[in-house]
Amino acid sequence: MDLTIGYAAALEQFHPTEVVEISALAEEHGFSGVMAADHFQPWTPSQGQAAFVWNVLSALGERTRGDLGPGVTAPTFRWHPAMVAQASATLAAMYPGRHWLGLGSGEALNEHVTAGYWPEAPERINRMFEAIEIIRKLFTASLAGKDTKHSGTFYKLESTRLWTMPEEAPPIYIATGGPVTARRAGKHADGLITVGAPLEKISGLFDKFASGAREVGKDPETMPKILQLHMSWAPTDEEALANALDQWPNGGMKFPKADIRSPFDFAAMAKLVRPEDFEGRMVISADPDVHRAEIQKYVDLGFDRIYLHNVGRNQREWVEVFGRDVLPKLAR
Repeated sequence: MDLTIGYAAALEQFHPTEVVEISALAEEHGFSGVMAADHFQPWTPSQGQAAFVWNVLSALGERTRGDLGPGVTAPTFRWHPAMVAQASATLAAMYPGRHWLGLGSGEALNEHVTAGYWPEAPERINRMFEAIEIIRKLFTASLAGKDTKHSGTFYKLESTRLWTMPEEAPPIYIATGGPVTARRAGKHADGLITVGAPLEKISGLFDKFASGAREVGKDPETMPKILQLHMSWAPTDEEALANALDQWPNGGMKFPKADIRSPFDFAAMAKLVRPEDFEGRMVISADPDVHRAEIQKYVDLGFDRIYLHNVGRNQREWVEVFGRDVLPKLAR
């Protein structure tokens, strides 16, 4: 597979019309497509936005030509899996061959808003895989012109189908940082999504994902491995660090965040984040070549698609600099 470098659009930080404008600019400067965050709330109040991802992806489909994915959505709490399947099928029907469906097990920040029970991680993961089963059933049956139904541990679906379908179902990619889920993803998904982490950890994820794929007769070499990479670039190191501390303190929080429910709680915890907390977790530098070297490490590890997120508000300047000085120098 060819290497592609896309733009990770932070709907937590930017008004949706600005996201569309920046994404179109990114494409003009060599970025391949857009991964857009599905957030009901921002991480911290200073980020300030949380637009509805499916509306934004539709607008991006009109303004750009590259791939389009929610990176990622949870088909488990705010959403019944059938609604995620319908949203995804519609987007794929409108923009053939461009849309992929990125799924995860969810975070309380976004999912608790419907006031349901928030379970521990094992149940959240099991819910996700049952949701994926429903989405697959709907895609497969609907393409065949048939109804389908489901009665499982967590969900029920009465006999129905998706009436608007693309000619081919969109691929399903699962986001995870855990080895057990990576193995199950190999069995049940079309590709793997993860975030920047130590290379040995990601290498272990790749191994588990590959073993799961082989268990069901799939070739892991043909399945996309996708990375979302957070970074902070600005004209000076001082500005890059200030941007990280103000706009992305969650990048320096060295603990699981899936159970935190409020942006205001995140903001309180963010006061404890120090510059050294970002070390080994996110590159903060004014030197584009430092960022290029970091991205290249992940390319060399075997990622096929990488979506870059510069955490500051200096998006246009960053897009132009990286389009000129970074993207052309990345290679298999």
